[in-house]
This record gives sequence, C-alpha cells and structure tokens, in this order.
Amino acid sequence: MEKKRSLAQKINVMRAAVMGANDGILSVAGIVIGVAGATDNNYAIFLAGIAGMLAGTVSMAMGEYVSVNAQKDAQKKAIIQQESALSLNYSGEVAYVKNKYMSKGIQPELAARAASEMMKKNALLTSVRERFGFDINEFTSPYAAALSSMISFPLGSILPLLAITLLPESIKVFATFISVVIALAITGFIAAVLGNSNRRNSVMRNTVSGILTMLVTYGIGILIGR
Repeated sequence: MEKKRSLAQKINVMRAAVMGANDGILSVAGIVIGVAGATDNNYAIFLAGIAGMLAGTVSMAMGEYVSVNAQKDAQKKAIIQQESALSLNYSGEVAYVKNKYMSKGIQPELAARAASEMMKKNALLTSVRERFGFDINEFTSPYAAALSSMISFPLGSILPLLAITLLPESIKVFATFISVVIALAITGFIAAVLGNSNRRNSVMRNTVSGILTMLVTYGIGILIGR
C-alpha cells in the first residue's frame, strides 16, 4: 500500500502544477502573440501555439522529473553523510543540534535537554533536519511532479491559445495580452502562498516578466513579418 503523502509533499506537487500552468500561459502567449505580430493567419497562429504547447508539455514534465530526482539524490547523499557523522562523533552532532536550538532563542539548559531527547528519539532525522533543513521521511515523488506539470502546462496554454484564435481580429492581441496578465497575476499569487513568500513581489515579478515577454515577441513578429 502506498504511503500517504505529507502536507509538504503535497505542496511540492502543487507547486509543480502551478509553475507548469504558469509556464504554459507565458510560453504559449509569447509564441502566439509573436506570430500574431507577423501574420493575421489564424491557422498559422493556432498551429504555432499547438506546437509550443506540445513541446512545452514534454519539456516541463521531463524537467520536473530530472529536477526532483536530482534533489532526491542530493538528499540521499546528505543522509549517508550524516549517518557517518553520527557514527564517528555522536556527541558533536548533539552539540550541533543544541547550538541550533540556542540560535533560535531557546535557553541553554532547555536546548541541551531538548537536543538530548530529540537525538535519542531519532538521531538521524533530527540531525539531518537541523543541518540540511529537510525531513528524511518526506521525499517528493518525481513521477507525481512530472505528471502534475504534464497536465498543468497544456491547461495553462489553453487560455492564450483560445483567446488569440477565437476573439475578433480587432481586439484579439490586446484581449489576449490582458487575459494573460490577469492569469499570471493569479498564478504568481498562488505560487507565493505555496512558497510562503511575499505575495505582492511574486505577482509583480510574474506579471512584469509576462508583459516584457509578450512585448518583445510581438515586436519581433512585427519587424520580421510585416
């Protein structure tokens, strides 16, 4: 029976999904708006968008798979390193944990007692968490991360693809531009919530990068195609 995922693992998978959707929105928006700058042919714009969506889907899924596997390899190496450190200098590791607790504002006597108790309970888990900042029981599945990206990237791509091809000719570029900016603001906010970072800064970074991307690709399309 598969072990139930922890909250941290679920958040990492959700992060992969949000970033996949975000990249799908931005990548395909850049492509279709760039092509729209070069031609009014809806079929050519749609075809370019579909090609970008398919390529991006595979790229994002493989990228997440490789990235998460690399992270797992680094974490496993850290665990092996810590197992060796515990066998060679257990008291030194206890002292390190005590000092980490003290650096967080815990009084020396209480920090010493807490470090001793935590190390007796599970020395490897405690020392790895304090030295490297991760839980040895919480590894993100590379397959889950890859699958979430593979699903979310094309879902994100649908917005700019449909907007640029279905909206009236007179407003399609502007309307696509506005809808993409709004969508990027939403994904930026969600990413900030999942990562517990500054919401305003995340939204600003996401929307500004999207605006610049679309302006550049549209400008190149106009210069090359018209």
